[in-house]
Amino acid sequence: MSDQPEQVGASGGQLDRPHVRRLPEVIVNRIAAGEVIERPAAAVKELIENAIDAGARRLDISLDGGGVDRMIVTDDGVGMSPDDLALAVERHCTSKLGDETLVHINTLGFRGEALPSIGAAARLSITSRPRGESGAWRIRVEGGKTYAPEPVAGAVGTSVVVEDLFFATPARRKFLKSARVEGRHVESVVRRLALAVPQTAFRFVLDGREVLDLPSQDMAARAAALLDASEADGFLTINGEREGMTLTGFICPPSVHRSTANGQFMLVNGRPVVDPVLKTAVRVAYRRVIEPGRHPVVALMLTVPPEQVDVNVHPAKTELRFADEAAVRSLVIGTIQRALEHGAGVAGVRPVLSAAPRATRIWYPPEQGQVAPQPVPAYPSAPAAGGVAEPRLMFGDTPSARTLPVPPQPIPCGPEGAAQIDGQANVGLAAMLDGAAGGGGLDHPLGAAVAQVLDTYILAVAADGSLVLVDQHAAHERLTHERLREQYLGGRVQAQRLLVPDVVDLPRVQQDLLLARQPMLERLGVEIEEFGGGSILVRALPAMLGRSDALSLLRDLADELEADENGAPDEMASLDGKLDAVIARMACHGSIRAGRRLTPEEMNALLRQMEATPRAGTCSHGRPTWLKLSRSDLEKLFGRR
Repeated sequence: MSDQPEQVGASGGQLDRPHVRRLPEVIVNRIAAGEVIERPAAAVKELIENAIDAGARRLDISLDGGGVDRMIVTDDGVGMSPDDLALAVERHCTSKLGDETLVHINTLGFRGEALPSIGAAARLSITSRPRGESGAWRIRVEGGKTYAPEPVAGAVGTSVVVEDLFFATPARRKFLKSARVEGRHVESVVRRLALAVPQTAFRFVLDGREVLDLPSQDMAARAAALLDASEADGFLTINGEREGMTLTGFICPPSVHRSTANGQFMLVNGRPVVDPVLKTAVRVAYRRVIEPGRHPVVALMLTVPPEQVDVNVHPAKTELRFADEAAVRSLVIGTIQRALEHGAGVAGVRPVLSAAPRATRIWYPPEQGQVAPQPVPAYPSAPAAGGVAEPRLMFGDTPSARTLPVPPQPIPCGPEGAAQIDGQANVGLAAMLDGAAGGGGLDHPLGAAVAQVLDTYILAVAADGSLVLVDQHAAHERLTHERLREQYLGGRVQAQRLLVPDVVDLPRVQQDLLLARQPMLERLGVEIEEFGGGSILVRALPAMLGRSDALSLLRDLADELEADENGAPDEMASLDGKLDAVIARMACHGSIRAGRRLTPEEMNALLRQMEATPRAGTCSHGRPTWLKLSRSDLEKLFGRR
């Protein structure tokens, strides 16, 4: 009698025993294609990586129907011979893997799966001509069926045409999004790869519309073109090193942000990646200076010794494994935070302005002897006062702008008569502007205060002649916030002992995470100890938080630490974020309020403090504290350009 259980069908009848069988090669390729080529963006990524590895100096990418109908990738690389073409469309055939240990991988591709996967799911045509050859060769693959190479006419390099994507795997094609959505994913991939090789020119056409046309350029110019942060007043350059790893790149000030993380470009050893460790580190580095729910704009280039990173994690090759994730995280957070600790005036926000509308009505001068008609004002005028000539505003509001006092004696221009911008009350407007023009204002990027508008905004003129606008309440709020935070966190946060200690039950893993960070938690005002049976005894909480719920606080903190094992309590929003929120509220109530008139020396003193205070470019809520209008911005505003 057999010991094997008999299989019974749903109707109660006995089923035949299934037998293990080898799948046909075409089915194997189609199954593998679903993992490697999940959407048009994945196919374009693989084709561009092949072109870059072939030494291309110019790439042309053209898509129709979001890449589903047709995609063409043409390069001027080294090209392939007929024998190479025949091998290139076979699975696990590659010319890029020189190290069989999979450690020292210097190319973007190395698995030998992309072209066979595309050929198994679409109609693939590859035309290639090696350098020095008189003619080109073409090979075709349709739904896994390969045709022999044939001679054709073609330029030096390789041109890959993919048509009717997923026609052989209709189940996958059914789940694709619209052509517009798929095209947007392809554009994101092209931008990330374009950053990896700034020396390679890129041209990307989507459904007949040119999206990108980037010449060969240096990394700074390529990053500026791809980040598309035109409202930023310059990028911040970062440079850090730790334990054999180096981090370079460009970041936008915290006042420039996006609703998604699409503005974050990350390269590891020249490979574009979407890595959770790096994304978390960027979020932590910006957390105290950016609006909640917003994402910073960065372009990071991380170089790691090959033996400390594993790129063979997923067929898409966008995920990595670091040997020391904590070191990578610390390097990214520390380098970015050091760059963000500058005072106001280094990098800010330039308002997005549109040119003034052109006049549609032409006014002609009167004939000889006629009197020109006087235009009827839209609102009654008011006499000039205080050195400012303004009409009365609509709805009966009076003007609210005050200029600084002008000295009775003119001050000569030029270096000999230029006065330094030192924030003193007896320095007049002319002297301060001369000081900025003569070079004295170079040490003061926010320039000299010239007026206060609506008793809320300070107008200043920088050394380069740009107009600077400062929100006095937001600026002073950040100054107060930094001072209070330094006082509270300079040593230990004052703890409030609980009359009756709270017992918090947590899973063993979370309990161990909290107890391992017990010394740091004590510095933040949280005193805990092991209570046994998976419980933690909470004896004290930060006095700043008042009557906080120990249970919810510890659970939130444990959840965040479990999600980010390399994190620290002072980086978690559940604790440090609450402390920071209390400090922000205290700073807000203790700051200069909007509507308060400031004296000239108070305005200039505020500007000087902003320049010397870290993270003064944004307030405690992440909003910008100052804006800058350059000459070109003003010319656009007035329709001069």
